[in-house]
Amino acid sequence: MKASLERGIKLYHAKKYEQALKEFKDLEEGENLNIELIYYIGLCLTQLGDYDEALLYLEQVVQSQFSFLHTFQSRMVLGFIYSVTGRYKLAEYEFKTLINSGLESSQIYSALGYVFYSQKKVEDAIDSLEKAFEMEPENTNAMNSLGFILAEEEIDLERAVKLCREAVKRKPGNAAYHDSLGWVYFKRGKIQDARLHLRKALDLAPGNREIVEHMRIVMEREKKGKNF
Repeated sequence: MKASLERGIKLYHAKKYEQALKEFKDLEEGENLNIELIYYIGLCLTQLGDYDEALLYLEQVVQSQFSFLHTFQSRMVLGFIYSVTGRYKLAEYEFKTLINSGLESSQIYSALGYVFYSQKKVEDAIDSLEKAFEMEPENTNAMNSLGFILAEEEIDLERAVKLCREAVKRKPGNAAYHDSLGWVYFKRGKIQDARLHLRKALDLAPGNREIVEHMRIVMEREKKGKNF
């Protein structure tokens, strides 16, 4: 069966990323190469975790200015890739470029908050997350991230608990949210509550290094407390 862009897009939206990529790659080898095809190859590669190759395709889309939607989405994905691979300055550039072009959204400010905090720009991180939360009070990512930072930096522990508790309430199956709430409780000295939520986080994401490290710290504090 001859490969087609339409069939590849349907496979992509059905989350059959490997099949979709094969469909797109077959087209790439022919004479039908176009920006939309490059865009979907980049998205497939991102979904499959092949970030370095995905960057090559998505950068082409951004440079082409093919369409507003494709450029916007490509910059968002580029920002995501740079974030998860630790290239925070590049991620910051992508998200700021979107904002400076007038594309303000809760999603962008929330992502930028994470990038700022990863670079130890605490005030900028809080400012971005406050904007995200103001634009979309139900944005659980912004809610959770803001709560975690307020606790980690010991700025406002009471508000941190409220934010992280609400994030868990809205999405009880999210391991990261239970981890944040557990860590906030630890910061407030509520060791049993901390262990409860960190245990739930580990049940949801077994072996996660950050959660394991948080649990180790909490258990050590608990052990020291019993020795006094």
